[in-house]
Amino acid sequence: MSALETTVNAMTEQLRHRGPDAFGIWREDGICLGHRRLSIQDLSVAGAQPMHSPSGRFAIVYNGEIYNHLDLRHELEVSGDAPAWRGHSDTETLLACIEHWGLEKTLCKTAGMFALALWDKQEKQLFLARDRVGEKPLYWGWAGEVFVFGSELKALRKHPSFPNEVCREALSLYLQFSYVPAPYSIHPGIYKLEPGCILSMTGRPPSHPPEQVLRPGDNHETITISRYWSLNEVIKTGVNTTIHDENQALSELDQRLSLAVDRQMISDVPIGAFLSGGVDSSLVVATMQSRAHKPVRTFTIGFEEASFDEAPYAAAVAAHLGTDHTELYVTDNDARGIIPLLPEMYDEPFADSSQIPTHLVCAMARKHVVVALSGDAGDELFGGYNRYIWSERIWRQMGWMPQPLRQMLGHALTAVSVGGWDRLGAFAPMSMQVRHLGEKVHRVADRFAAVNDLDALYRSLVREWPAQDLVIGKGGKTVSVLDDPLPDMLAKDAAARMMAQDFRSYLPDDILCKVDRASMAVGLETRVPFLDPDMIAFSARVPMTMKIRDGKGKWLLRKLLDRHVPNALIDRPKTGFSIPLGAWLRGPLRLWAEDLLSVEVLGRYGLVDPVPVRKLWDEHLSGTRDWSRRLWIVLMLMAWRQRSQ
Repeated sequence: MSALETTVNAMTEQLRHRGPDAFGIWREDGICLGHRRLSIQDLSVAGAQPMHSPSGRFAIVYNGEIYNHLDLRHELEVSGDAPAWRGHSDTETLLACIEHWGLEKTLCKTAGMFALALWDKQEKQLFLARDRVGEKPLYWGWAGEVFVFGSELKALRKHPSFPNEVCREALSLYLQFSYVPAPYSIHPGIYKLEPGCILSMTGRPPSHPPEQVLRPGDNHETITISRYWSLNEVIKTGVNTTIHDENQALSELDQRLSLAVDRQMISDVPIGAFLSGGVDSSLVVATMQSRAHKPVRTFTIGFEEASFDEAPYAAAVAAHLGTDHTELYVTDNDARGIIPLLPEMYDEPFADSSQIPTHLVCAMARKHVVVALSGDAGDELFGGYNRYIWSERIWRQMGWMPQPLRQMLGHALTAVSVGGWDRLGAFAPMSMQVRHLGEKVHRVADRFAAVNDLDALYRSLVREWPAQDLVIGKGGKTVSVLDDPLPDMLAKDAAARMMAQDFRSYLPDDILCKVDRASMAVGLETRVPFLDPDMIAFSARVPMTMKIRDGKGKWLLRKLLDRHVPNALIDRPKTGFSIPLGAWLRGPLRLWAEDLLSVEVLGRYGLVDPVPVRKLWDEHLSGTRDWSRRLWIVLMLMAWRQRSQ
């Protein structure tokens, strides 16, 4: 085995959890491809990777699933362009399509999730590509003068020249968003390929990273990044073909979701679904159960704290639908047991605290199934988050105030404790109640005085730390997908702008990242029917009046769900998949947090200013404010840096 193969072997070994079933490696002309396989379709050696195209021109390593690959096979067969198939894997289909149509046209035809590396032996070209929304991760960059790529940073770290420094621009963005947004990674010279993009490299790779991070349309010597799928184009097409008839919209939703679920239930291994009892997961499970010949396996997490516990709602939905349901209650001990694993699981700082129950439910599901469907993306596509409903209403009522008056109002609102607001909110009618009202009031009040328009309010709501006050060490100017222009036709629709921004940033870099790492850490594949490209295109055609109505989001999804589940089982205040983090930090996690937030530890790594961190920690412990979200960001940063040193 050559030195190159030895290195790639060590790198792919780090991804064993993502592919525990098989291993492969191939080398030619200075390029080496390694792969770990989680066998889902075609469990035989005919599905092994790296795989070569029928003519031998292309070699591929690929992570993901192409749900419509049988349709693509049929299209090739009808036209007389199909090869003599060796097996029935989607990888073989993908290669045959690439050989016939080319990479970009093939990707535009696919319905699936993927990250891939493709080597063209004839033209000496390397292509890296990622699915439309970013369900599967793909890192690329430089280890010394060597060009490297892989599904997770832990694989790249095994290269002896990997840069282990902290990128200050990425650190600044992480502190703001609680995740490192694409195209950055936490390390300089290592990047995430943005969703819906292809990286092309013709000839030898550059020996060094670019001076500025590359975005679609940019190039660096022999490297070019292009976009093969655009959310903006989907939105423009949707607005120009809006569905005005509610019955038509409901019928199309039923048809498209059924097709998406049908596609994603194709598997040669056991399959199930996550069920929270909310609208999105309940609708996915109901659709699955209506098409299954036996009870669908469903899984949920519960909490001992009643205000965070949705397990009873999930159990009621499961009983009504007749699923084979399993639930697991999360304790403080469960949380403490997962926390030491998080830095290794996520490879870079990541601070969505629902990563804990997400991993626990994935681990539970993996004992019974290999594939699980989820209801993710329903909020972003059909108007589910509270901020879509309340932000515009609040700004319309109070945005006219001079900033000093808004600041006074903000102080008055935060003078009432989180618990006080929760108790007041309990007196509202059930349909108007908001889970964890106090925390949400404090978040809005803190930001209200500092913004000048509704878009700025949105940006403030999706950010946590004001990074300029916290980061030690000067970083350069950062770029964010949130700075990219949106279609002009959204100018007068604030909720639509928020949904688009969430779809292209929060969804891929937080939600999908969280679920991918939490599930793949235990070798579980997760699938998202709402992200079928036909579902995304359909959502763009649905007007906001069919998404948000009477102070509730996801109106159209609710109407369809009414056909399967009584409204009484679903109609309750929206809550996220959250944990009682504030109480845990004051209680069973206090000693762990105190150590990481000590002046000594904060000073040792030189990443953040200890003074504001200690101030918030003291206020949190005293019960004056609930700063758990901001503190968790710093805690995950410190825990990651301890592990990565």
